[in-house]
Amino acid sequence: MSIRSAVRAFIDDEVVPAERELNAANGGEPLRRLKHSAKDQGLWALGHPTELGGGGLSFGDFVLVNEHIGRSKWGQLALGTVSMQDSIMLHRFGTDEQKKRWLEPLVAGDIMPSVGLTEPEVAGSDPTLIQATARPEGDEWVVDAHKWFTTGASGAAFTTIFARTEPEGTDPHQALSAIVVSAGTPGFQIVRVVPTMGTTHGDHCEIRLTGVRVPADHLLGERGCGFHVAQIRLGPGRIFHAMRWLGQAQRAFELMLERARTRYAHGSVLGEKGEIQRYIAESAADIQAARLLVLDAADAYDQDGRARDQIAIAKFWVARVLHDVIDRAIQVHGALGVTADTPLEEMYREARYARIYDGPDEVHRMTVARRLLADPRRAPWLRGDND
Repeated sequence: MSIRSAVRAFIDDEVVPAERELNAANGGEPLRRLKHSAKDQGLWALGHPTELGGGGLSFGDFVLVNEHIGRSKWGQLALGTVSMQDSIMLHRFGTDEQKKRWLEPLVAGDIMPSVGLTEPEVAGSDPTLIQATARPEGDEWVVDAHKWFTTGASGAAFTTIFARTEPEGTDPHQALSAIVVSAGTPGFQIVRVVPTMGTTHGDHCEIRLTGVRVPADHLLGERGCGFHVAQIRLGPGRIFHAMRWLGQAQRAFELMLERARTRYAHGSVLGEKGEIQRYIAESAADIQAARLLVLDAADAYDQDGRARDQIAIAKFWVARVLHDVIDRAIQVHGALGVTADTPLEEMYREARYARIYDGPDEVHRMTVARRLLADPRRAPWLRGDND
């Protein structure tokens, strides 16, 4: 059995049947059992480097596996891939000591990370506006920050804070630094868990850091390179997200097919109605087209480590497809679709996040349009023609 098939079987046979129990326990013991099972089957942390205890899959192979992981919101936690973006960041920029302290236990699933990027006072879509500051004082950094949507901060072992470290007037793309702050450091306060629509696992926290002192060697990467560090974390993460969204869309599609085959109304099963057939056909086309967009973005990223246009296009397009397919599936289910008797109503609420986090759709569309207006040869379908 291939790795992809094994992951699909694990999600469908073990994770999906346990979802109600997982939701009721907020992970808890049911999640611990699933983690042990994944490790026993050799399915743990498949995209992490082998030297760190991961499966060592290539970027492209891990993208494909993510499609199946996304079928359940608990898939990432059960298979140890939820830390992938932070692991990429630490592996790329961390010192040997930082990797030993944070990266190794992260890959093992012993600790969880969080990242402080978004701030309530400024637009989260523009990191050059970040107001958090960190100043060197002796052999320490003194950090002052107000962040929110710092997902999972209440249970994280550390939070990577992006803060302004360079003098006023510095190029805004070279004014930020990334600093790792351990949980429990004096002055680090979890203000609240922000109530949000949906039930995405991992609290969305508002946090404050007031005169927080951390050792100078907690700087992640070079000083003033925080914007670059953030982009290295976010770029591949957008591809991972999009493939998981496709897994969700495929699951919603399967539920729609099952309902259309079995629900009888007005003289025939729903699947014989022209409008329902349109829902099915358009959903199949949307999913396949979106899938090819993401795979193309992953291939481009594999080649140049950037793929900015391909990733941006895939991000906003797949977010829309995710919403539309789940919406159609709910419509086919009728009243049942808006109840908690199927996963669709929760999937629908979760899907609304997709058009905002890791950059709102409007910003991705704007940046793609600007780059194409400046140089039409950047069109994704011309990739390779300009070499």
